[in-house]
Amino acid sequence: MHLKDKVIIITGSGQGLGRAMAEHLSCRGAKLALIDLNPEKLQEAVSACQANGVEARAYICNVADEAQVERTVQQVAADFGALHGLINNAGILRDGLLLKVKDGEIHKLPLAQWQAVIDVNLTGVFLCTREVAAKMIELQCAGTIVNISSVSRAGNMGQSNYSAAKAAVASLTVVWAKELARYGIRVGAVAPGFIGTDMVASMKPEALEKLAAGIPLKRLGQPEEIASAAAFIFENDYFTGRVLEVDGGIRL
Repeated sequence: MHLKDKVIIITGSGQGLGRAMAEHLSCRGAKLALIDLNPEKLQEAVSACQANGVEARAYICNVADEAQVERTVQQVAADFGALHGLINNAGILRDGLLLKVKDGEIHKLPLAQWQAVIDVNLTGVFLCTREVAAKMIELQCAGTIVNISSVSRAGNMGQSNYSAAKAAVASLTVVWAKELARYGIRVGAVAPGFIGTDMVASMKPEALEKLAAGIPLKRLGQPEEIASAAAFIFENDYFTGRVLEVDGGIRL
């Protein structure tokens, strides 16, 4: 897929990896529908993309809400007249051990903490993919869907909810690639390792050093390196049903 003038939705695009991917694709000429829940950050991302000379629009949407996703995808298609791509990037963290014993008392991971991550990081991916794929078929637009998984899909201590969701996203990438190929829709995924987003960069220097020391390349990844991986999936028409691991060689 040549990205110039292609209409691509990016969820969670107000900051971090989502914004980096938005700006990267805007430099390649893509038209962007940016989704987030933070209106200020979202507008900043839209303006940054527009500065690269492309059409970009902002949409407030909770990806875990079925009705909101349905309305937003319909609105994007009406606004742009086409739909060629989706990056399922929106996600949250609610880390915690399954069980923790402190002063003889057992503390359990709350169901609400589990469910919040599953709702956004997994159900949100399902809802966005379902609605975007349906709209692509309706509009007869061959398209590409890129899911953002994680190195944590292999299992990371303190991340029962996040690891489960990201493993499921990797699995669904294969399922949907097989199911949607007949409609001219490819599905791939990127599994980032530890990336130097603003959230990670705010960690204490000694914690960052320890984190980087465990990575074979001895550094954190950069958001632009994840963005270029996503662009590769869009641009390589023979790539589908696979997960690109962009993690500096680390294995959890």
